Amino acid sequence: MRRLLTLIVALVALTGLPALAATPAKPQSPGKTATAVFAGGCFWCMEHDMQGVPGVIKVESGYTGGHVNKPTYRDVTSEKSGHYEAVRVTYDPAKLDYGFLLHRYWKLVDPTDDDGQFCDRGSSYRTAVFVSSASQRGAAEKSRAEAAKRLKIGKMVTPVLDLKTFWPAEDYHRDYAKRNALRYQAYRTGCGRDLRLKQVWGG
Repeated sequence: MRRLLTLIVALVALTGLPALAATPAKPQSPGKTATAVFAGGCFWCMEHDMQGVPGVIKVESGYTGGHVNKPTYRDVTSEKSGHYEAVRVTYDPAKLDYGFLLHRYWKLVDPTDDDGQFCDRGSSYRTAVFVSSASQRGAAEKSRAEAAKRLKIGKMVTPVLDLKTFWPAEDYHRDYAKRNALRYQAYRTGCGRDLRLKQVWGG
């Protein structure tokens, strides 16, 4: 083995090639990211279901669409702050298209319900696509029209709205499904989310 190493070093010296260890790797510059904001009822479920999409970097639970600064969970669920429970999805646009995120979103919600989602009732649990640019609005409106044609029951009522400030939720809400797997699954099953989604979109 020592002879082999000696021979390699000698060949490198003769050819004038730099030794591999002599040139440290340059750090990769971070790529550009983009964000999308969706309201789909319980943000625990939305966060959980969006995290598995390839190209998604981070999913944050939070509140948007209301008129109270720095709202708390209590403010939002009181149905007086005007906020929706929502998620902010940070993704790599080189790997994931906004249109695909929209396609994914529709399959995670019941867009025929204008008074909440599944067992969660009230305005804070309504659905909405929040857009931050003209291009996002165009893509969202087109996707909404296409999704409306695929519904098995009901009528599309989910709006496309201009994004206001997104307020991150309290720490105990973040990654809830990962940190409280049994409670989360019991909630999701008891709420009838997946059963209703099959009725709305088909098997």
